[in-house]
Amino acid sequence: MRTGRLLRSEALSWMSEVDNVTGGQSGDLVLQPIWDYLHQNHHDFLRSPLFPVALSITTYFLLVGLYTVLDLLAPSWPCINRYRLHPDRLVTWPNIWTTLGVTVYNHLLYIFPAAVAQWLWRPPTPLPREAPTLWSFSLGILGCMVVFDFQYYLWHLLHHRVPWLYRTFHAVHHQYNQPFSLVTQYLSGWELFSVGFWATVDPILLQCHCLTTWAFMVFNVYVSTEDHCGYDFPWSMHNLVPFGLWGGAPKHDAHHQRPGTNFAPFFSHWDWLGGTHSVPTVSSFLSLLSPTG
Repeated sequence: MRTGRLLRSEALSWMSEVDNVTGGQSGDLVLQPIWDYLHQNHHDFLRSPLFPVALSITTYFLLVGLYTVLDLLAPSWPCINRYRLHPDRLVTWPNIWTTLGVTVYNHLLYIFPAAVAQWLWRPPTPLPREAPTLWSFSLGILGCMVVFDFQYYLWHLLHHRVPWLYRTFHAVHHQYNQPFSLVTQYLSGWELFSVGFWATVDPILLQCHCLTTWAFMVFNVYVSTEDHCGYDFPWSMHNLVPFGLWGGAPKHDAHHQRPGTNFAPFFSHWDWLGGTHSVPTVSSFLSLLSPTG
């Protein structure tokens, strides 16, 4: 009898341990197949210091290209134009060429040399065998968002409150008070460098897995482009995040009209706390007289 009870207790204990291991592994291995595929098929490319630069640039131009096509189709396609924040104001070819020219100039003068420097002096990225858990992946992206949001809020606020900083570095971005996607990187070289530096350093400071780092970089580019796109789609981030916690295109559009408001790139809490939060109104959109200011 005693032997039977002992065997049953050992069996139950063994089954419990197996369940715990299996349950933990099932939660930990959600991203593992994706990571294994990338690791096995693109190992050398992913290890290159140029990969994060190529990923960010490719993501940006793909998104900008998509929004630019929508901008060109909108005047003759009411199903697109109805979602524009300024349906009566067109994005013209001169606007496109001007902003694209500055973007390409900045990439050649600043991004390309920085990429070459990384390629020459930065060692290849170590790729761990294990993928991040879904929890650490999500928490890492959220952490990078919170830190970046605070950094950029202070930087943005400072460059509006100090006249020399605004005139010297930030004023170029505000030449358009009706943003469209290409205005996202219609920036001075200093501003482009600052934003890129934080997006690169923050995942390192938080010790994120490289897959988490790359996901944050892509998400950061997506949000920046969406903030400037000039559209209010039902699937836009500000319509998906409840309680007005997210900024989004309407609030950033309001910032370009009222430059003393809505400084944060992601969330709304810093603008609430700092008294710089502003809710866009239809009347403010229709009051614009020109696409440049």
